[in-house]
Amino acid sequence: MELKDALKALYIKTAQKLKGTDRRQFMAEVVKGLGIGGQSQAEQQLGWNRGTIRKGMRELTTGQAMVDGYSRSGRKRVETRLPHLLEDIQAIVDAQSQIDPSFKSSRLYTRLSAAQVRQQLILQKGYPDEALPSEETIRQRLNELGYHLRRVAQIKPKKRIAQTEAIFEHLHQVNQQADAEPHVLRLSMDAKVALKVGEFDRGGKTRVPTVALDHDFGEVQSLTPYGIFLPEHNELSLFFVYSTLTADCIVDLLEQWWQREKERFSYIQTLVLNQDNGPENHSRRTQFMRRIIEFADKHKLTVQLAYYPPYHSKYNPVERSFGWLEQHWNGSLLDCVETVVRFAETLSFKGNHSAVSLVKQVYETGVKLSKQAMAETEQQIQRLPSLPKWFVEIRGKSP
Repeated sequence: MELKDALKALYIKTAQKLKGTDRRQFMAEVVKGLGIGGQSQAEQQLGWNRGTIRKGMRELTTGQAMVDGYSRSGRKRVETRLPHLLEDIQAIVDAQSQIDPSFKSSRLYTRLSAAQVRQQLILQKGYPDEALPSEETIRQRLNELGYHLRRVAQIKPKKRIAQTEAIFEHLHQVNQQADAEPHVLRLSMDAKVALKVGEFDRGGKTRVPTVALDHDFGEVQSLTPYGIFLPEHNELSLFFVYSTLTADCIVDLLEQWWQREKERFSYIQTLVLNQDNGPENHSRRTQFMRRIIEFADKHKLTVQLAYYPPYHSKYNPVERSFGWLEQHWNGSLLDCVETVVRFAETLSFKGNHSAVSLVKQVYETGVKLSKQAMAETEQQIQRLPSLPKWFVEIRGKSP
């Protein structure tokens, strides 16, 4: 029986729109309607495969759909053979990655090339060379994980000191040990540039039309965002400080955070603090060291200070939260303190909302210890001999 052109076009078009068992059963129904020799006619006039038609016939007869084997076809991803590969790549690269210093995106830029990552998988994680995929495959996985290898001018540090690589190497060891020890908790801490509160154009785009001030600003209020981030738990606490950020302020924020979380982390004996070596919190800042020792004594904790090299603070994980925050309120007018707080409270990362606090206390600047008092303070401090400014341990003692 010769099918009419219009009917043939209808059958072919309908079959193309269907998928899987629906397509096969439709083809089988058409063939049954054609009668004896229907399979030959469908093959010749409609271009249908007899094997597909027979599968459809069996499905109609048995009433059970055949399971397609698409998942078993093709080349498997390397993670099927190496299930911990992505986790190990992330462990190697994360400590060597930084956020865009302009905070205009949440992308991460890594210092390591795909070849270096592959080499570290062999040296650090014990992978045999022949078991690892090619550099191109590792480069693709790095991009999928959100790490970008492109070197751009805006992410290059302004300066490097002779100890930069040694600091990074020891910092990586300290952080790895902290994350592996059950009684150690690592905190990433830092401040963002003071935020001007008002109807100012901050760049970015929004779906809602906004009109910003371009003159006659009047009195400008500013808030300094300070973050405490837990890399292991992907949890962020944000503090918006009215006052100038001082050594006393930083330790008070740490104290406030610990008072809130100490019952939850009652098993913790050591805190590792990742910070930049800024003027208010570096290990030679007398008031900061005095206050951090008092904190360790009060809570009977060991506190390890592990600093990032100068001009490399963007590798500190907490800096990434500021990138998320900038993207979160991108294009909006932060016209009042309440707006800033509401935006911060709705910020989330991997399902966790940030804890937000306003700090209205005013702090005095320029507080410092005498040389004699600092000499007494140093007796409770243990510094790494090769990098004494960057790695400090303080063992708390009972009053």
